[in-house]
Amino acid sequence: MDYQPALVKKHFRPTASRHSPESRYWRQFKHPVFVKEYAPITSVHFSPSKPHRYAVTAATRVQIYAPRTQKITKTIARFKDVARSANIRADGKLLVAGDDSGLVQIFDINSRAILRTLDSHKQPVHVTKFSPLESTRVLSCSDDNTVKFWDMTTQIAISTFDDHTDYVRSGQVSSSNPNLILTGSYDATVRLFDARTGECELVMGESSTSSTKVPVEQVLMFPSGTVAVTSAGPILRVWDLVAGGRCIKAMSNHQKTITALALNPAATRLLSGSLDHMLKVYDISNYKVIHTMRYPAPLLCAAISPDDTHIVAGMSDGTLSIRRRQQKGKETSPPGLESLDLLHVGEGTLLNKKSSKATRDADELRVNENKRQKRLKNYDKFLKSFKYSAALDSVLRKNVPPATTFSLIQELIHRDGLKIALSGRDDVLLEPILQLLIKHLSDPRFGGTVCYVAGIVIDMYRPVIGQSPLIDTLFLRLKKKLAIEVRFQKELWKAKGAIGMILSSTIGNVDTPAV
Repeated sequence: MDYQPALVKKHFRPTASRHSPESRYWRQFKHPVFVKEYAPITSVHFSPSKPHRYAVTAATRVQIYAPRTQKITKTIARFKDVARSANIRADGKLLVAGDDSGLVQIFDINSRAILRTLDSHKQPVHVTKFSPLESTRVLSCSDDNTVKFWDMTTQIAISTFDDHTDYVRSGQVSSSNPNLILTGSYDATVRLFDARTGECELVMGESSTSSTKVPVEQVLMFPSGTVAVTSAGPILRVWDLVAGGRCIKAMSNHQKTITALALNPAATRLLSGSLDHMLKVYDISNYKVIHTMRYPAPLLCAAISPDDTHIVAGMSDGTLSIRRRQQKGKETSPPGLESLDLLHVGEGTLLNKKSSKATRDADELRVNENKRQKRLKNYDKFLKSFKYSAALDSVLRKNVPPATTFSLIQELIHRDGLKIALSGRDDVLLEPILQLLIKHLSDPRFGGTVCYVAGIVIDMYRPVIGQSPLIDTLFLRLKKKLAIEVRFQKELWKAKGAIGMILSSTIGNVDTPAV
């Protein structure tokens, strides 16, 4: 009968500790670069056009970063007060920003020259954005409770909406209809305006007479223009705009106020950042959290690049975090979100693919697997020739996984060869065995085997204890670690007993009928 190689037992991690494909994808955004600014970072925005530079707003300046080098390429500091909400136009040439003096200014990014100044607002302007579909239209939302829609060429407000009764701190122009504007206010309402009529079409959220009004911090409209997401305190709400602004989902996965909302380029994943230092990723098919990123300070803003390679977040302590993902080939979306191209492929194309595959299969050279023999590992070669001591030495090296080492020890126990492998060793050959036992004594995977082997080693080498300082020291370390492990196990048993008493008393109370 042919020799059967030693079976290496695999120790799988618990299912709960494994990362799902989604989590592994988002964990690729790693090696964060931290840039320290002098004031809280209130806004981050990526240019829709390549190379996707991004504008970072902090204090009285806006800085433009290059995504490849993470270095500042332009600094715009021509503001009279604290700058707010810098936004880059779709062509990447112009930038608009507001400030706390009420001014809205439009800059040429390359020359940093002020092209237009819109000065109708009387209080700080926290939102300034270009219309995605009309490059000459600009949205501005102010603490004077008004929302204005500007024509940049004439510097005139086409529409002014004053339906809100408190600060307007969030707003967006629809990317599917250039006339629809979604805004959120500290009056706890979300409103949908139509620039053609100048009227408010929808009102969502709590009524203004509610005694527990929660300010709306962020609003985000999906590219389809039919669904919107808003944040008020730690709660996210999803609204169906087609159904008259009906709330279809409410979620509370953060501990503190949500201050940032963003969509990935494919609009299949929603990102939310909060003052609780967390950035969470949701699957929009069921709005369940699929990944969480932790940051060192409260988040004020966050954005993901249009090419899905960078996640940039600004924090209240002035820290800018830049996470980067290396793109592999043509990958542009998370796993499991690939489009079903087969549904759009013609039958002729499918037949061609099948026929070409069949041709390739016919041309392949078939190799008889029975004639292939797997090479034996070194320890298997020694086991085959009954050299048990050499087999044990071959798995005591640093580059051998512990699962392989202990699998071989189990094989030696099964063959009654462990004592043979351990006998006749001097202090040099005995040292790696004791080091192995000390290292893995508290490992639940190998603890039982370690105790068994330790007992054999102590019995075999008890007569020579005291002759080698090195071996004596290792035996003392093994004794101390064993004492610590025994003490720890006793504490666990005590805790188990206490929990068992609590559970049994609880079950007894439930089963006892009320008198």
